[in-house]
Amino acid sequence: MTHEQIFNQIKGGLIVSCQALEHEPLYTKEGGVMPLMAKAAAQSGAVGIRANTVRDITQIKQVVDLPVIGIIKKDYPGTPMYITVTMQEVDELVACGVDILAVQGTGALRPNGQTSAEFIRAIKEKYPDQLVMADCDNIENALACAKAGADFVGTTMRGYTPETKGIDDVDFGFIAQLARECPAKVIAEGHIHTPEQAVQALYAGAFALVVGGAITRPAEITARYTAAINNHK
Repeated sequence: MTHEQIFNQIKGGLIVSCQALEHEPLYTKEGGVMPLMAKAAAQSGAVGIRANTVRDITQIKQVVDLPVIGIIKKDYPGTPMYITVTMQEVDELVACGVDILAVQGTGALRPNGQTSAEFIRAIKEKYPDQLVMADCDNIENALACAKAGADFVGTTMRGYTPETKGIDDVDFGFIAQLARECPAKVIAEGHIHTPEQAVQALYAGAFALVVGGAITRPAEITARYTAAINNHK
């Protein structure tokens, strides 16, 4: 798909995050579960998929014809960064044909000392035609990533960094501020648990939105129900 086709495909729509980490019930060594999640999402009107690891991305692209936002989650000593942290992960994602490559766009430094903006510039220099999304937490980091060449900025890390600790719900004001001030396209992601919140995020100015846990993590969904029931008791 061309960049314009990808933009038109996802604009105003729901991208479903289909991920399972090793400690989660839906993770299997051989894979095969996330492609089924992606097929279900596609059948119900999702406009794109977000996925983690080359294996899952490759399997998903074999069964659905939707744009894929690709990431590789990996921990590195000495940094809290964990979403597509080094150029090695970037190379692997580009090689498997991700439509949009997502990287962490927060204020911490990478293992080689690069800022998020420096890393995005390096990606764009190496892969000038690759669409890049920066998973951000605040306006300063989002603007820096957009200036460095990020095509999309996501609210993914809002509430998950020391600077934004305590933000445990969708920050519609932040989405609106990004839409007003940031030249990159805004993808709302994180803490979206209901269809009503999804619609409100779009009204706030999001170009598109990503929902994961509320759709594809049954343990997390069950926990919300059981917590509500136990609180009621």
